Amino acid sequence: MNERIIELEHIAPSEFFGPHNRNIEQVKKFFPKLKIVARGNKIKIYGEGAIMDDFEKKIDALLKYFHRYNKLDDNSIEQILTSVSGHKNSKLSDGVLVHGVAGRLIKAQSVNQRKMVDLMQQNDMLFAIGPAGTGKTYTAVALAVKALKEKEVRRIILTRPAVESGENLGFLPGDLKEKLDPYMQPLYDALRDMIPAEKLATFIENGTIQIAPLAFMRGRTLDSAFVILDEAQNTTHNQMKMFLTRMGKHAKFIVNGDPGQIDLPKRQISGLKEALLTLQGVKGIGVVHLDEKDVIRHKLVKDIIEAYKKLEIE
Repeated sequence: MNERIIELEHIAPSEFFGPHNRNIEQVKKFFPKLKIVARGNKIKIYGEGAIMDDFEKKIDALLKYFHRYNKLDDNSIEQILTSVSGHKNSKLSDGVLVHGVAGRLIKAQSVNQRKMVDLMQQNDMLFAIGPAGTGKTYTAVALAVKALKEKEVRRIILTRPAVESGENLGFLPGDLKEKLDPYMQPLYDALRDMIPAEKLATFIENGTIQIAPLAFMRGRTLDSAFVILDEAQNTTHNQMKMFLTRMGKHAKFIVNGDPGQIDLPKRQISGLKEALLTLQGVKGIGVVHLDEKDVIRHKLVKDIIEAYKKLEIE
């Protein structure tokens, strides 16, 4: 009797197997000639080679479904296991980037957000420029989670310069992580919408998802990673150049920023503004400009942006 072991990666076994192993017990009914043992993050199977091959294909289809939808139920299991080629998602063209927590559908909500999605498919680096509330960070994180789930990359790295208006890290209470967490909160918020809490905690613990200040990027080569630099308007020349040159093989970079909210000292040139000028015309780099039409927060945010734009003109 042959034996094979299937190891579950980047997934919570308890969620995939279901309560009291309900899901795996249902799977067993479709493969009565196999002995199937689910323990920890491994599935051991014993039986004939051809049947084991079919089992592995079906499990792979179930895993892909679970990665995409963050759930597995009796109907989906039956549909996948009774299909010839595994479950095919008929909604791939409906604009859904990620099926988030509690079945939430994460989509690009505006014309320029959809342009972010299109440009990211065509380029390995993208600059997303626009004011607060236009969904730059949220869309970028959704694209990163999508790439991770579809195994286009092995990890997600989220970073930003630790610069805020009128504040200094040295005066904030707590250790380094506690000081930095408030700066990273928009990134955490987006991730919590898209990845179940237990799985997100595992990803952060094992380094699949890394959230760190920009200074921690120095000296690294970021291969097979989806990297997002947020609040890029607060980078200096040296920081931006350092970040952009971290790009390794099979990597995707998104640089988000709002040139209207620069918190650098006076006379300090923004690395974002400089990069946009310097990198004009470089193939493989896309640029999208978002504006008040892309705002998806409270309707007042759009009015606020327009009011400040008038003030700047005057």
